[in-house]
Amino acid sequence: MFTGIVDQIGVIKSLQKGVCSAVITVEAEALMDDLHIGDSIAVNGVCLTVTAFSQGTFLADVMHETFNRSFLAALRPGSHVNLERAMRADGRFGGHIVAGHVDGIGTIAGIERDDNAIWYRVKAEDAIMRYIVEKGSVAIDGISLTVAKVYGDAFSVSIIPHTAGNTILGEKRVGDVVNLENDIIGKYVEKLLGTEKKDPQSGITREFLLQNGF
Repeated sequence: MFTGIVDQIGVIKSLQKGVCSAVITVEAEALMDDLHIGDSIAVNGVCLTVTAFSQGTFLADVMHETFNRSFLAALRPGSHVNLERAMRADGRFGGHIVAGHVDGIGTIAGIERDDNAIWYRVKAEDAIMRYIVEKGSVAIDGISLTVAKVYGDAFSVSIIPHTAGNTILGEKRVGDVVNLENDIIGKYVEKLLGTEKKDPQSGITREFLLQNGF
């Protein structure tokens, strides 16, 4: 599990593509301390498993399903990526619950400066937008962000200079594509509500949730 607080910006050193999968090599000097084979690292919000490492780089396999759900297939040698190591049990919960399981992609539809803030408007399909709520959480390329505004087919976030300078979001331009992960809590609530007729003994109903502040 991750929290959406990026540890460092890494660099793609190589991308060895197969028919429907790939092996990527990522330069990540700051993450090498106490790194082990089998560790989880989020690369632009996608949870990948370290399969090997040496001299400031690590390798990870990318599956067909990952390519279908995310924008990792567009990476090239030299591409910058957001990196976050899995959360430690004794660590601070700085962002929100991020599983590293990308739900889909979005497109940067607008960028505007507002004093020291930068507004990003992201357009996404209905399957993503149904879980986007104002003042809720969303992960954009693995960055935990607060939804500031919601439109019919898009949403906006406002970021501070620190976020722009320490993640790849500051490099994005209008038309660029980003990985999106919805708040997992909303997806579980929807699942529970959708199964209430099949399992009337569960006790989880729309009325129950409303009565308890959800």
